[in-house]
Order: sequence, then C-alpha cells, then structure tokens
Amino acid sequence: MNIAVDGMAYGMILFMIAVGLSVTMGLMRVVNLAHGGFALIGGALAHWLGQDLGLGFLPALFLAIAGTVAVALPLERVIYRRIYGFGELQQVLATIGLTFLMIATINLWQGSTLLPVGLPAVLSQPIDLGFRTLPAHRIAVIVLGVAVIVGLWLLLDKTRFGIRLRAAVDNRGTASAHGINTDRIYMATFGLGAALAALGGIMGAELLPIEAYYPLRYMVLFLIVVAVGGMGSIAGSFLAALGLGIVETAARYLVPDFATIAFFVLVIALLAIRPQGLMGRA
Repeated sequence: MNIAVDGMAYGMILFMIAVGLSVTMGLMRVVNLAHGGFALIGGALAHWLGQDLGLGFLPALFLAIAGTVAVALPLERVIYRRIYGFGELQQVLATIGLTFLMIATINLWQGSTLLPVGLPAVLSQPIDLGFRTLPAHRIAVIVLGVAVIVGLWLLLDKTRFGIRLRAAVDNRGTASAHGINTDRIYMATFGLGAALAALGGIMGAELLPIEAYYPLRYMVLFLIVVAVGGMGSIAGSFLAALGLGIVETAARYLVPDFATIAFFVLVIALLAIRPQGLMGRA
C-alpha cells in the first residue's frame, strides 16, 4: 500500500511538472529544455518566502507561483517568441542556455545547498484510514494531481480558450485571420505551463529536492514522461507519469540496486513498441 501511495504521489509530481513541457513541445512545437528551471524558480521562491521571510505555506505557495509566471511571461515575449518555428537544434541551444542562466542565478542568490520547502503541520502528520496510516502530504499531492488533470481537460476541451489554442496550433495564420490573438494565446499557455511546473516543484520538494542544479538533474526524467506519454497529450502525460512513478518507486523499494536499470529498460521497451508514445499520434 505504501509503495502504491508513494508511487502515485511521485507520479503526480512528475505529471504536474512535465505536462507543461508536453504542451509546449507537442502543441507549440518548442523543445523547451529550460522547463525544469521554472520548477526550480518556484521552489527557490517558496523557500525564500517561507524560510527567510517567514510567510505561511499557502501565501508562499501562491506568491512563488505568481513570481514564476512573472519571470516566464517576459521570457516568452523576448526569447521564446523568436524561436517558434525554428529548427530543433536552435531551440535546444537557446533553451539549454536559459537553463544554465537560471542555475547560475539561483546559485548566486541562494547558493548550491538544498532549499527545503517547509510543509504546514496539516501536511506533515499522518492520516489514519483505519486499515492503514498514510502521510498527509502524499494524499494531498495525489488529490492535487487529479484536480490538475481535470482542470486542464475542462480548460482545453470545454472552453473558448482551448478552442482558440487548438486553432492556433493547427493553423496559426488562419487563426489570426479569424481574429484570434495567437501571440496572447501562446503567452497564456506558456505561463500556465510555468505555473504548473512551479506548483509541482514546490509540492514535490520532498520527493525531488530543490537545489540549484535541479533542471539538469531531472531534465531527462521530464523528457521521458513527455516521450512515453506522447507529445501534446495531457492524458498520455498523466498515464506515463503515474505508471513510471509507480514502477520506479516499486523498484527502489524491492530491488534498489537495479532500480535505475529496470526503469530505463522499461522506458526503452515502451518506446520501441510505441515510438510515438502511449497516446501520441503516429
């Protein structure tokens, strides 16, 4: 039971961070290797607001997410907008450069040590379910992850914003001709992805500790979730993150010496069978 709960919580964290990357790569056609940097910025801001300024967890959480979006939107306007439609190599070089810039900034500001995000008492205590005692933090993360995927589904499938985003992705020129402000749609989508990355970074600080080299340490993991789920597929990212989180957690509990090998063998096998991902288009 504990393995399943820890694995689901880990998977939900991966989903919240990686889903924004899936959207930017699959829908906006941008290979954004700096995406994990927004999780780092959110975690570093939450640490600073909570530990250094003494704010409560919830104010620190919301202000850190807002601060991350405030950083992401100008970056989208000044840098990302200039590389839409460029080749993958140019996008990789530009975004990996941004990653190192984010790392250097956090390193200069907060140092290279771990940046803990203090949890409130309500999330630090165990919950007694009668037949099992489980950590409140893990339950909260699972519930939050489900809320995120439901919210994204409603936003992208049931609202005018989602319709306009899909139109802009399918044919940006035609969408613009019909009066859709595609620049604003792309900026809002990019900001949403950054906000989710910050949320995942803060809530997952216990499982994926925040420190200056966070984007490089977990970059491959986030890319794996996107590749296995299928670029641009919200549901695919959810299934991939949940499945990979449970598998990796179970392997670390049961065969710790071979956990990493087992994880990557599974990823290679899945991509050999479904190169386009679980729910990606061929």
